[in-house]
Amino acid sequence: MKKIINLSFLICVFSVITSCENNFDELNTSKTGITNLDPALVLNDAVIFSSFPAGSMNYEAGIVQQVISSNTGLLVGANFNQVNINNTPAVWINYYQNVVKYTADVIVRNSTNTTRSNLTNMARIVRANAFIVLTDTYGSVPYTNAGKGYSDQVFFPDYQKQDVIYTDIIKELTEATDALDAAGKVETTDVLYAGNIAKWKKFGYSLLLRAGMRLSAANATAAQAAVTHAYAGGVILVNADNAVVKHDANFVSPVGNLLNSTEAANYYLAAPFVDALKNNNDPRLSAIAVRYVGATSGPGQVAGVATTAIANQYGMPMGSTDGTADVSAGTLPGGGARYAYSQVDRTRLVKRTSPVFLVTAGQSNLLLAEARLKGWVTDGTAADFYSAGIKAHMDQMALYDVNSTVAGADRDTYVGDMLDTFDGNELSQIGYEYWVASFLNGPEAWSNFRRTGFPVLAVNPFPGRTVDFITRLTYPPSELLVNNAKVQAAITDQGPDNLDTKVWWDK
Repeated sequence: MKKIINLSFLICVFSVITSCENNFDELNTSKTGITNLDPALVLNDAVIFSSFPAGSMNYEAGIVQQVISSNTGLLVGANFNQVNINNTPAVWINYYQNVVKYTADVIVRNSTNTTRSNLTNMARIVRANAFIVLTDTYGSVPYTNAGKGYSDQVFFPDYQKQDVIYTDIIKELTEATDALDAAGKVETTDVLYAGNIAKWKKFGYSLLLRAGMRLSAANATAAQAAVTHAYAGGVILVNADNAVVKHDANFVSPVGNLLNSTEAANYYLAAPFVDALKNNNDPRLSAIAVRYVGATSGPGQVAGVATTAIANQYGMPMGSTDGTADVSAGTLPGGGARYAYSQVDRTRLVKRTSPVFLVTAGQSNLLLAEARLKGWVTDGTAADFYSAGIKAHMDQMALYDVNSTVAGADRDTYVGDMLDTFDGNELSQIGYEYWVASFLNGPEAWSNFRRTGFPVLAVNPFPGRTVDFITRLTYPPSELLVNNAKVQAAITDQGPDNLDTKVWWDK
């Protein structure tokens, strides 16, 4: 009897074990966890991370002398024309670890899904935008095998030269944008345009216009072909079509977050930018700037002493240190310390929830004004595009905050004044207005400044500067450590890894 009981027990145990083995996958599969994320949501991550990193305030915005810091510690960068390895990798880290990785994942996972080809082509456009910023910042960068660490186990990618990268960027933007099909699946979860293919096409062609104009001095034939194709396809000409990353309390603007935290009192509008707008009586200055009259500390920057009046804005001199800025600020109307210089208004333009504009109607119209001068576009006149570009950017101010709205009458008066001096000064005035229209888009303002030479800016006077003008950023220390052989090959081709080695198209 005992043997029978033991045998029955063993049979029961065996049955339970067998049952567990048969249902092992089911038992070990989460009923609530995400196991197959929709690639459209991955693309949304890529779009959100396309916002310019906070570190762009230390270099790009400072190089073009729009925003600087007098801080001599962790915020060193374009304020003193020096290398700061804490900040030079900002663009690299943001775009490779996020935008390139996410778009590569979308393209690989969705490549055979013909019913969602629009999604693949949208990812190609976002990826191209990231690589424009990356190669314009560093020159030769990993391109062909970038983002393939997971899919292809390529952990140490080769670097490609910038001319090779731009050739493929133009091909990618042309093919992907041409292939977008309004009759295809609408990606309604898309955070950029809610799946609106007409607007995605304008975004893609506007990037193609930008890429083409970037090559205007390096390869005029390729530049003209790209610009002509982009214009024929249709680019962003009105603010309703702007490529803008929207932010909220959960997904905050990197720059807005920086300027509304511990660094709130460490960044100021640069004197060349403020003086230029002030001298032109540009109504955008009061939409952008605020000055806390007489402030002697960060806590002293309060609404009661704030002014947005154009006549009362004063930018911080380039090359200022905390000490020299404190002294010079004492001569301002109302006195104070360095905290009394003008800042970009963090209650209007750079809130944590402020939008980030990637490509705008103002920028596209101004590029077309230049293209019209070159004969690459035959519609309208350069003056027409120039006027439209200025007006679009002035109207864009209201999209940051209603309190930054530029009055229509003030806008039209300014445009009329600029047109009075346009003939004979076309390129310099277009380049100047593009500089203004790209405010808070540091990478684009810097690239167009290098390409055109406008506006004409004086050398940063800081006595300890290592270069007169910064023309590229140095490679991240992490790359030199883990991918050294490939980096050294790039340096051999491109030139020394320093701040004044020019990228290929910078002629």
